[in-house]
Amino acid sequence: MLKNSLMGAAGAALAAMPALAQDAPTAPYTYETVVHGGDVAWMSISTILVLLMIVPGLALFYGGLVRTKNMLSVLTQVFAITAVVAIIWVTYGYSLAFTDGGSWNTFVGGFSKAFLSGVDTTTLVATFTNGVYLPEYTFIAFQMTFACITPALIVGAFAERVKFSSLLVFVVLWVTFIYFPMAHMVWWWGGPDYLAQEQTAKLIAEAAGDTAAAEAAAANLAANGLIWNWGALDFAGGTVVHINAGIAGLVGCLIIGRRVGYGKENMTPHSLTMTMIGAALLWVGWFGFNAGSNLEANSITALAIVNTFVAAGAAGVAWMFAEWLLRGHPSLLGLVSGVVAGLVAITPAAGFAGPMGSIVLGLIAGVACFFFVAYAKNALKLDDTLDVFGIHCLGGIIGAIGTGILVNPALGGAGVPDYLSVPGTLQIAPYDFGFMVTAQIKAVLFTLVFSGVGSAILFYIVKALFGLRVKEEVEREGLDVAEHGERAYNY
Repeated sequence: MLKNSLMGAAGAALAAMPALAQDAPTAPYTYETVVHGGDVAWMSISTILVLLMIVPGLALFYGGLVRTKNMLSVLTQVFAITAVVAIIWVTYGYSLAFTDGGSWNTFVGGFSKAFLSGVDTTTLVATFTNGVYLPEYTFIAFQMTFACITPALIVGAFAERVKFSSLLVFVVLWVTFIYFPMAHMVWWWGGPDYLAQEQTAKLIAEAAGDTAAAEAAAANLAANGLIWNWGALDFAGGTVVHINAGIAGLVGCLIIGRRVGYGKENMTPHSLTMTMIGAALLWVGWFGFNAGSNLEANSITALAIVNTFVAAGAAGVAWMFAEWLLRGHPSLLGLVSGVVAGLVAITPAAGFAGPMGSIVLGLIAGVACFFFVAYAKNALKLDDTLDVFGIHCLGGIIGAIGTGILVNPALGGAGVPDYLSVPGTLQIAPYDFGFMVTAQIKAVLFTLVFSGVGSAILFYIVKALFGLRVKEEVEREGLDVAEHGERAYNY
């Protein structure tokens, strides 16, 4: 059986956990596949919702935060990245992320589905339920939106001073060498039926004393992405999207340098109205981002929707009251920033934590991100223009580690999925605090190093070949006119 690509998280710890003792089955595992129209409809809507997050959501959110002279440049950057990455995704990105990479399979996929070779209206991919599948085109389209939004997040860290041409070159390199491998390492596994098939074969071989067959089946069970095999949980992209983009943004803003006049000139956002509209669209679209990552329309989808509501609300309230207490006023910018921080934090935990745990996670993320943005950033003189690191990377770290804690059923969590102890069914594995938190921390540290170092190398390559930053006179004039020959506003 061909290995099925599957995004998401339920079952992410199973590859690193031993199956419980059981009687050996007497026959190979067999199954039938079914595609539910409701699942396809929900995933189609989720895909469109995530696109809404990017354009116009993220574009307006970022655009309102920059100065008037750079509004159009940010809109153009986000829109162009979306279009470029969409084409890259179907040419080779999907294949690198969600196919077997042979000897490199631990780290990245191969080119067996380059240009969507072998994909048509009859091919399917697994969901998290045995026997339940999706059309492969549905999965490709949904995952495409994740590939598009992640590099688009990065541009906020060095907005108002980056060359558009160099940015596009960097994005092509970054998704190729950073994003696609990260997606593979976190989200590539065989799917529940593949695991049931190989676990059954392993048990039969062990009972028969066939060591070679048992070892072959065990190797197939372990033929997953590196971080997946560590047992790390990431429901919708805490590591793959937010920490990955956040640390790349930090590296980029450090290499490119601070804006001309930083700390001396007024650089306040030109339209918080526009930013609020963008933030609202992000919150709406995030339901597709988080709940769509379940790949099915069922009770876990409902849980992810509730968690996406309450974590975002809690973080927004936490940021608002922290700012109110310490700075004397509750700002709209603080409120919407807090909501986004909560959305980031709940992303890896959306289908694992319970609602009360999600509220706690949101409160912690809101306060922590506020303190970094309001105090640590200034102390470090860090010109992360739109707080990509302070919200996405820091919020993602909090969410990723928190997922390992809040998945505990004793805290209202859904529990760690186990597909191996009873092949063909989904069980809940015993919760092991030490194992889960260690796996989450390892995933966070790996992402920081892999993306941080890799992004730095790519930035320096682009800087050496093309330059990264516009000239000072261009920066002072504004990127709208100098880079694009247009103005966002004509009065």
